[in-house]
Amino acid sequence: MFWFMEGICFLPTFLVIWSSSTFIVSYLIALFEHDVDVIFPYISEIGAKPPESCIFGLMTVITAFAGMATMYARYKFVEKLNEKAGGVPPALNQAAFWIGMLSCLGICFVATFQETTIIQMHDAGALLFFISGVLYTILQSIISYKAYPYGCSLALCHTRTGMATIAFLAVSPNHPQKWDFLSGSTVVLPVKHTLASSPSVHLQQHSTKGLEYR
Repeated sequence: MFWFMEGICFLPTFLVIWSSSTFIVSYLIALFEHDVDVIFPYISEIGAKPPESCIFGLMTVITAFAGMATMYARYKFVEKLNEKAGGVPPALNQAAFWIGMLSCLGICFVATFQETTIIQMHDAGALLFFISGVLYTILQSIISYKAYPYGCSLALCHTRTGMATIAFLAVSPNHPQKWDFLSGSTVVLPVKHTLASSPSVHLQQHSTKGLEYR
């Protein structure tokens, strides 16, 4: 049996593959339809117009529910681990779980309300997702260190910390510029999220081996 088939390892494995496929498939369709630029378009743009918006919405909602299932499995794993070894405050584990749920709720808002329909709800969902997602990765990094050496290795603790740092830097506000062919100058665009700060970096926080139940 392969490692990703043991216990419930298929949950985080499916989550990472599916979430990455969501943006890749939507991007390719949007690119084929000439709706986005080739290099690092906004995630909101690749899911703004049909037919890619339909695919994006469906696959993103599935991603949100897969994320909820994975986060719940992680929560129960840490809870069971804490019963045997201790080290992780239950309040910390619960806080991480509920913040993760908020992040998944934000994904649903992003998928349901495209930026071309109700932009206020879309931006609120994106803000909720990214802020909660970064907080979740940071809390999971802290939990990993508190649970060490049970549940994961020291190398995995460092890896999660590195990914949390990348997520924090990627979600930091920025003011990208774009060339305006009509005016012949660059214009400052609203703060949005690009494929360079894809949610995949948040979702890959989960260790598949850390979710095994034997």
